[in-house]
Amino acid sequence: MPELRKDPIVGRWVIISTDRAKRPTDFARESVKMKGGFCPFCYGNEGKTPPEIQAYRPNQNGAQPQRDTPGWTVRVVPNKFPALGIEGNLDRQAEGMFDKMNGVGAHEVIVENNDHNASLATLPPKKIEDVLWTFRDRILDLKKDRRLKYILIFKNHGEGAGATLEHAHSQLIALPVVPIYVAEEIEGAKQYYLYKERCVFCDIARQEIEAGTRVVAENDDFLTIAPYAPRFPFETWILPKQHESAFENSSSRMFQNLAKSIRTLLNKANRVLDDPPYNLVIHSSPTQDSSNDHYHWHIEFVPKLTKVGGFEWGTGFYINPTPPEEAAKFLREATVEEPAAAVAG
Repeated sequence: MPELRKDPIVGRWVIISTDRAKRPTDFARESVKMKGGFCPFCYGNEGKTPPEIQAYRPNQNGAQPQRDTPGWTVRVVPNKFPALGIEGNLDRQAEGMFDKMNGVGAHEVIVENNDHNASLATLPPKKIEDVLWTFRDRILDLKKDRRLKYILIFKNHGEGAGATLEHAHSQLIALPVVPIYVAEEIEGAKQYYLYKERCVFCDIARQEIEAGTRVVAENDDFLTIAPYAPRFPFETWILPKQHESAFENSSSRMFQNLAKSIRTLLNKANRVLDDPPYNLVIHSSPTQDSSNDHYHWHIEFVPKLTKVGGFEWGTGFYINPTPPEEAAKFLREATVEEPAAAVAG
């Protein structure tokens, strides 16, 4: 019989449609395929992007690195078609009962490696760690701008997930407001803390470790789970085991283990779901509240296996045809490829 399950953080209900439960092979999907052609993110094409904001160039032998030249391993550039612009004032104003402001913010692209054919799933953990440090650097820099209230880092992998360029990259968008989905999650976590004097994410982590049925993987610092009330089939979260409200406050050891957790999850998803398009999002505390007791940063991973239809738009309910316990079992039992002996760059 189908189940209605309630998310303990935001109070959102989902339908777990057990009567039409789907295994990984039941989903009609296209794996991500590399098409080739000219790529502005590739090594040697540095002049084809907007001027870089930041880059890691580890092998300079003491020489002063030159911007927008080869030698980089991770590179950050402004989005060529930004959703928001960094210049100007917010100029908040009313238009009758409506509110508006200027589209002030930041929109950046993090090119994760210089090899067109590599991905986060195939990079060694150390190279993934470099990407995570780049995320942290950009967040800390943009937090200095008091106009910006929230910084979202996300990854679209594959055309089916919204990626327009196939070279592995993530994006950062800094906003002058806290997005409604994040605000609802923060408010739900705050209400839970006010009632129980505990972090809801910490409670979730403890209970899931004890139960084990929705655990996909874990290491010293991170727990990877299929959440109790997932919106989408094979939706997966990576949670720090110890309470931390902001991604950028993580320690060096945590970044090492987070890199391993991300690589493990993506490898398992590739094995089980045949390299699906996916979205990966970091949910963290707002810029001006980066240390608190109620919110707990985490990563949400959603492979694009189903489509959102009229029922979902009309009700806010999501229909998930794969119980999270089954999804976790498939992912948990999947083997993980070891890093390649050598990776370009």
